Amino acid sequence: MTRAKSTLEQWRILQAVVDFGGYAQAAEKLNKSQSSLNHAVAKLQHQLGIELLEVKGRKAYLTQQGEVLLRRSRHVTQAVNELEQLASNLEQGWEPTLTIAREIIYPMESLVCALNAFLPHSRGTRIIMLDSVITGTQELILQSKVDIAICAGVPPKGYLSEPLCEQELYLVCHPSHPLADLGSIEDDKLLAQYLQLVIKDTGVQSNIDIGWLKAEQRWTVSNFHEAKVILNQGIGFCWIPSFLVQEELASGNLVRLHLDGSQKRRIMLSLVIPNRDQQGPASKLLASLILKQHGIEPTNNN
Repeated sequence: MTRAKSTLEQWRILQAVVDFGGYAQAAEKLNKSQSSLNHAVAKLQHQLGIELLEVKGRKAYLTQQGEVLLRRSRHVTQAVNELEQLASNLEQGWEPTLTIAREIIYPMESLVCALNAFLPHSRGTRIIMLDSVITGTQELILQSKVDIAICAGVPPKGYLSEPLCEQELYLVCHPSHPLADLGSIEDDKLLAQYLQLVIKDTGVQSNIDIGWLKAEQRWTVSNFHEAKVILNQGIGFCWIPSFLVQEELASGNLVRLHLDGSQKRRIMLSLVIPNRDQQGPASKLLASLILKQHGIEPTNNN
C-alpha cells in the first residue's frame, strides 16, 4: 500500500489560507500561529513537488495547479467529515438505513413530503422504500423486515397503529368500454360478465388481490400504473385510488362507473412501527414527520 505524502490537516490549512484571504487571517480563525501555517503549506508543496500558492505583496494566490488540487481536496476533506459524522451518529444509535413499506394506495407525494422534511436532519441515513399490497405489508410487519409501515385496513393483531387517512377507490373504465354506456349498474352480476383488472398481493403466503373479485375473467398486474395502461386501451374495469385517476377523469380518458351502493370504496391507512421497543431516533423522527403530513401531532408512544 502506497503511503500518502500529504495529510488532511495540511489540506485543511491550505483551504483556510485561501478561504480567509491569507496566512494571517487563517491563523486568527484557526487559532494557530502564522509561522505554523506557513510551515505546513511549504511542507505540502515540497512533498508534492508542486507550487500551490504564490505570494504577491501580503496576499497568497493559488497557482493553476493549486486551483485544481484545492478543488479536489475539498471533496476529500468533506468526505472525511461525513465519515466521522457517520461514526458519531452510529455511536449515538442513529440508524444508517431505514426501510419503509408503503401500501400502494397511499399517495407517494405524501411520503416524499415527509422524506423531504427528514432529509436535512437525516445525517446520511439511507432510505429503502418498498411498495407492498395487502398481506404483503402485513408480512413485512410480522417479520420485522421494515422499520416503518403504512398499512391498509386492519394492522396485524398485537401491533399499535396510528390512523393516517382514508383513501377512496373509484370504479373506472375507458369511455369506449361497454360498461361506460350504462347510466347506473344496479346488479354487480353485470360486472361479472366483463374482464376485471386486479392488483396482485405482494404477500408470499397469500393469494388475495385488490378489488372486487366476482368477475370470471381477471387480469392481475403488479401496480395501478400498469392497470391504467390496460384501461386506456379500452380493456377491462378496475378499482383505482382516486388520486391516481384525477387527471384521466378530468380529461375524459377514463370514466367512473356508478355501481349502486358501491360507487366508491374507502380504505383506512395507518402508520405501524413493527419493532417499537427497538425503534431508533431516525425512525422516530421520520414517523413523526409522516404523521404531521396528516395534521397529527406525535405522542410519546409513537
